[in-house]
Amino acid sequence: MSGHHELLAGWGNTAPSMAEVVRPRTEAEVALALSSGPIIARGLGRSYGDPAQCAGGTVLLNRGLWHLSPIDLASGTITVGAGVSLDEILRVSVAAGYFVAVTPGTRQVTVGGAIAADIHGKNHHLDGSFMNHVVSFRLATPLGEVTVTKESDPGLFWATGGAMGLTGVVLEATLALMPIESSWVSVDTERFENLDGVMDAMATGDADYRYSVAWVDCMTEGPRMGRAVLTRGDHAPRSALEGRSARHPLEPPAAPLLSVPLTPPSGLLNRLSISAFNEAWFRKAPKKADGELHSLSSFFHPLDGVDRWNRMHGPRGFLQYQFVVDDAHGEVVRTAIERLSSNKVPSFLAVLKRFGPGNPGPLSFPLEGWTLALDIPVGPPQLPAVLDQLDEIVSEAGGRLYLAKDSRLSPEMFATMYPRAADLMDVARRVDPEGRLSSDLSRRIGLTD
Repeated sequence: MSGHHELLAGWGNTAPSMAEVVRPRTEAEVALALSSGPIIARGLGRSYGDPAQCAGGTVLLNRGLWHLSPIDLASGTITVGAGVSLDEILRVSVAAGYFVAVTPGTRQVTVGGAIAADIHGKNHHLDGSFMNHVVSFRLATPLGEVTVTKESDPGLFWATGGAMGLTGVVLEATLALMPIESSWVSVDTERFENLDGVMDAMATGDADYRYSVAWVDCMTEGPRMGRAVLTRGDHAPRSALEGRSARHPLEPPAAPLLSVPLTPPSGLLNRLSISAFNEAWFRKAPKKADGELHSLSSFFHPLDGVDRWNRMHGPRGFLQYQFVVDDAHGEVVRTAIERLSSNKVPSFLAVLKRFGPGNPGPLSFPLEGWTLALDIPVGPPQLPAVLDQLDEIVSEAGGRLYLAKDSRLSPEMFATMYPRAADLMDVARRVDPEGRLSSDLSRRIGLTD
C-alpha cells in the first residue's frame, strides 16, 4: 500500500498541513500503516481544526473500512465499519424504524470519527454522548488489534472516546440504536427577546423533551442581547401523521438541495450580511408554535442541505469556538456573547444547548451544564485577543473547549481545562509505547512530541 502527499485542512480551512495520505482497504493494510509513525486516522474531515492532520507524517483515511451489517432486531444494535457515515447508517436504519442514538449537527461523520470525538447532540441532557451508546469496538493499535467493551477494558474504552485518534484506529463498532415510529419530529418553537429568557426556559423545561437547542443572536446588544429561537422536540409517533397522507412515516434523510461550488474571494459572511441574516431568521420564527412536524433532516441536520457550506466564509476560513461550563457558571454564556458583540466580532451561527452528566472519558468534552458553539469568520484583528480572554474566563469557571472544534488552544490552557489528560496518556502509552500516534492537534497542545 502506498500513499501520496496531500494538503489537508479541517472544516474551518484555517490550518492546512501536508502529509502522506494512505487509503487502506483491509485491516492488514491498517496494521502495516501503523508499523511506523507519526500517524493519525481521518474520516470525512468534519473536525473544524487540526486533529485529523499530521504534518510531515501519515494520515490514514478510514472510508475504505466500510461494511454495514443488518440491524439485529432482537437487540436493536448494528455493527458497521469505522468508515461508514451516520448518513449511511440512517439511510438503512430509518426505514427499519431505528435512529442513531446521538447525532451532531451533521450526519456526514464516520463512526470512527464519532468515537474519536465522542460526539454529542441535542439530547445530551437525557442520553449522554456517542460513547454511551457504543456496545463494543475493534481497535487497531501499534501493538495489534483488540476488541474493547466497557467491561473488558474500561480504561481503553473510555479513553478512546474523545481522544481524537491517539489510542489507535477504530476498525468497526457495534452501536445501540434508538427505536422510532416515524421519521418526523414533533417540535415546539418559542422566540425569546433576550438571553435570560431562553436560558430560564431551558433550565426549567428541557427535561420534558428529548431534544433541545437554541439559536442565539450574538450581534445584538442592550436589552435584546442574546435574543434566541428555542426549538425542542421528540420523535413523533406514527399516530401524529394520521390525516397527513403526503408524509411517509419512515422517509430516509434528504440529499443536499444546494451546493457552494467554489470559495468566494472575500467570503459571503461578514458583519453586515450576518446581521441581516440574523434579523430575518429571528423574525421568520414563530413567537410560539407547538407540535409542528419537522423532518429528521430539517430538525437535526439543516446545514447538510447545503453541500460545502464552509466555503461561504472565504479563503481565510472560520473557526468554531465551543465551550462548556457547569450550571454554577452559566453567566459565562452571557459574558461570551457580550464580548463578541461589544468587540464587533460576527458569529454566523451560535448554538446553545444543555448537557447532562459527562462520562468517564478523560478527554470527553461534555460536563453537566451549558455549552455554547460559535462559528466565527477569521479576519477581525481583535478576534485572537477576544478568544484568549474567553479562554481565561472559561478556564477560571472550570470549563473547557471542544477539541474536535478547536484550532488554537494553547498547551497551558489545555492542561488546565483537561486535568485528566495524564490518564489518557497512560492508556495511550500502554497500546502505543513508541508514540507513533500523533497529530497536529496533539503536538500543538503538548500531548505528543
